[in-house]
This record gives sequence, C-alpha cells and structure tokens, in this order.
Amino acid sequence: MSSYAQHHVTPLAIYAFDARGVAKRFRHAAIFGALDALESGETMRFVNDHDPIPLLHQLQARYGDKVRIEYRQREPGEIVIDFVHN
Repeated sequence: MSSYAQHHVTPLAIYAFDARGVAKRFRHAAIFGALDALESGETMRFVNDHDPIPLLHQLQARYGDKVRIEYRQREPGEIVIDFVHN
C-alpha cells in the first residue's frame, strides 16, 4: 500500500486518476466525467505534477459539498489529492 493511503476508505472504493497521462486540452473534461461517475462513499485518487488550484476552485463551484478535497501528498512534482464523493 502506498504511503499516502488513508483509513477513511477501503482500497476497493479508491479509483486512481493520473492526470499526467491525459492531454491538457482534455484534462478537466476527463476529471469532471470521472467525478460524475463516482457514487457516494467512493474516492478518486488524483495524481498530477503540479498543484491544480484553478481546477480545485472549479470543482468547489461545480460540486460544492458533494465532493470533499483531501490532499494526501503535496510535494514539488508530485501532488496526490483524494476527491471523496459524499
């Protein structure tokens, strides 16, 4: 298990999304689509090479308290964020 795994979800409820492999022009649409597919209690573990502050503002505006944002790792070049569907 990775060093940033937490106890609030089970491994079966965590879905990885590595944005580094998605073309920039499609990233936000792909992220929104993945989040729209989550069911209550499921988590999308987002990995990126930079801190996506503008995206986080868009997510808060779009989903409000339906999606909780939890940083798991915040290092230069390696950002890991859990998006938890409430």
